[in-house]
Amino acid sequence: MEIIDYKSFAADCIEELKVLQSQFSEKFDVTHANWFYNQATGLLTFSSDNTELNFKYFEVGSFSPKSETWMWSWHNDYTLENVKETARQIKDFGARVNFAKLTEGYFPSDEFEAWEFAAIATKLTNGIGVYRPVNDDGLQIFLVLTEFIDNQLARRIKNKYIQCGTHAYGRIAFVCQHLNFTTKVGFEESFETFEGMELSDDDDFQAWCDDCEAVRVAEDGWNDKAMEFVKIKVVCEGCYFKMKELNLGTK
Repeated sequence: MEIIDYKSFAADCIEELKVLQSQFSEKFDVTHANWFYNQATGLLTFSSDNTELNFKYFEVGSFSPKSETWMWSWHNDYTLENVKETARQIKDFGARVNFAKLTEGYFPSDEFEAWEFAAIATKLTNGIGVYRPVNDDGLQIFLVLTEFIDNQLARRIKNKYIQCGTHAYGRIAFVCQHLNFTTKVGFEESFETFEGMELSDDDDFQAWCDDCEAVRVAEDGWNDKAMEFVKIKVVCEGCYFKMKELNLGTK
C-alpha cells in the first residue's frame, strides 16, 4: 500500500488546480457565457452571442449546501455511466492509499473539501480544469473538463442524440414503421447490439421487423421499393431496446 499524507496531497492538488484554472481562464473566456452540460453526450457547452465552446467532461460528484454532504458520481444512480466511469479512478486510488473519503460514496462534508475532491480528480485524470454548475436546488455539481472539442465535432456528437418523451435524451436509433411497444413483429438488426455499447462514428442502431426482412430479401437489398415499405422512423436508444426486449426477450 502506498503511504501518502492526505492533507499535503490534497493541498498540493488545490494549488495545481489554481494554476490550471488561471490558464483555462486566459485561454477560454466563459465568464458571462451560458452553460449547458449533457450527460448523454458527455459535453459541457458554453455559449454567448455567436460564440460556442464545447468540452468533454466527467462528473466528479456533488456537494449539497443544504444537507452539507458530498456524493461521488459513481455512487449516484441518477448519473449516467459514461460521465461517471472515469471518477472510479479516484476511488481506486483512494483504496490503494487508504484515503477513506475517496472510497465512501456519500458522507458529511463542506464546500472546501468538495473542491479538494475535484482538485484530486483533476490531477489523477490530467484534466484541464473544473467547472461547478449549480442547479435550481442549490446542488453544486463538480465537473472535470478533459478536452476541448471543436464545434464541428461537437455537432456530430450532438446530432447522434434525440430528445425522447419517455427516456429523456438518448442516442438516435432507426427502426421500421412496424416495430412498436405492444405487438411482437420480429426484430432484425444490421449487427448484434446491446444497450450502452460503444458505436463507431459510422454505425447506428438499426432494426426492422420480419415483414420488412422478407421484402428486403425479395428485393435483394434496400432498394426504393423496400425502403418505401420500411418507412424508417427515428427513436431513442431506450425505445429501441424496449422494442428489442419485447420481440426477443433480451436487451
